[in-house]
Amino acid sequence: MNAAVASIEGPLALICGGGTLPLAVADRVAAHGRKVVLFAIRGAANPVLYEGRDALWLYVGQAGKFVRRARAAGCRDVVLLGSLVRPALWQLLPDFTMLRLMPRIAAAYRGGDDHLLSNVGRLFEQEGFRLLGAHEVAPEILMPEGVLTRTQPSELDQADIRMGLDYLHAAGPFDVGQAVVVANHHILAVEAAEGTDETLARVAELRRSGRLPAARGGVLVKAPKPSQDHRLDLPSIGPQTVEGVVRAGLDGMAVSAGSAIIAEPEQLVEAADRAKVFVLGVGGGSAR
Repeated sequence: MNAAVASIEGPLALICGGGTLPLAVADRVAAHGRKVVLFAIRGAANPVLYEGRDALWLYVGQAGKFVRRARAAGCRDVVLLGSLVRPALWQLLPDFTMLRLMPRIAAAYRGGDDHLLSNVGRLFEQEGFRLLGAHEVAPEILMPEGVLTRTQPSELDQADIRMGLDYLHAAGPFDVGQAVVVANHHILAVEAAEGTDETLARVAELRRSGRLPAARGGVLVKAPKPSQDHRLDLPSIGPQTVEGVVRAGLDGMAVSAGSAIIAEPEQLVEAADRAKVFVLGVGGGSAR
């Protein structure tokens, strides 16, 4: 992205949830010469990470404030990125614009996360914005294919990865989650509303309590749902994921190449190599 193209596209509105990934993407987009306007979500984004950065803080229900500020800044394109616990309707603290949209928001809540996010995406578009995926503004964040670490997956690991991908593909229509933990052809945990970190914490607790037959072994497998809108909520990994894999006693992780996001790749690989766990980008781009 050169300066002329960035100027034509105008500033990018980046709505930031939890984790370091939104800021990593912001820095990469800025390095391409495009201005980034940060909108940090209260209760999700960590204020410590935003110290020294110019960010507008919003509650989830302040749609009108976002629309006004984004338009005033000249933003047409919007990216939503970072972890966010799905709030209950009564927790939204809606402003006037949000109140006007509440009937459609309430209807969007009657479904899984993909259903909700796709409807939220349409609301942005109806307000005149163009919703983009983080990989469209910073394609270098996508998971590459192949093993990124010195440690390689074993044949048993490969078999568990295939099982995990098959499970995610089969479960995709039910809009459950994007991750599963498999060990010795046995599913140990399935990601649901709690997210990947808590899923790994459950496996770690099962190991500590002696409820798993082996002290270590198994893999974390992550892939998008087959019909998922890739502009929203692509599976992601980062150094924190490596920490969770290590605490859970797993051999490594496999992530869908080309359709998953890798945050802070250098730090992730260094952490994985220190812990002697593997990180694998699985070809094909989906759980097939």
